[in-house]
Amino acid sequence: MVRGMAGILACVPIALSAAPPQLPKAADLAADGLAMRAGSMPMVVLYSRADCSYCDQARHYLVPMANDPANAQRALFRQIDIDSDASLTGFGGQPTTHRAVARQLGARFAPTVSVLDADGRPLGEAIVGMRLADFYGQYVDNAIDSARTMLAGRP
Repeated sequence: MVRGMAGILACVPIALSAAPPQLPKAADLAADGLAMRAGSMPMVVLYSRADCSYCDQARHYLVPMANDPANAQRALFRQIDIDSDASLTGFGGQPTTHRAVARQLGARFAPTVSVLDADGRPLGEAIVGMRLADFYGQYVDNAIDSARTMLAGRP
């Protein structure tokens, strides 16, 4: 029994040290916009907060999507922290912060997922909150497909 408990307790630090999956944080949206134009693809943005457990749930869907090679040419994935003053370059090339970009793009709640074009304009309705977790990945897939259709129809 003691050995069994020791084995279980030995695994606890490993489980506690495992960091939740992360999306790439937005750093240079102007450069991202150039890559998006070149690949004719949208950007999926997760607006997140540091203290948001629902954001962690959203990342459990979005991170595997972002890391899936099948999505590499389909969409660019980024995270913008609505409660952070970390610096980044905006879509227009100007220096700004995560908080300011989130405010400018109208993200007030976390988690919110928006699909944007290369200029930072929304391509459809944002997914606000964690609606029906069983279908969350499908909501994001549908938003990407819709955005790609819109981009294909632009001159």
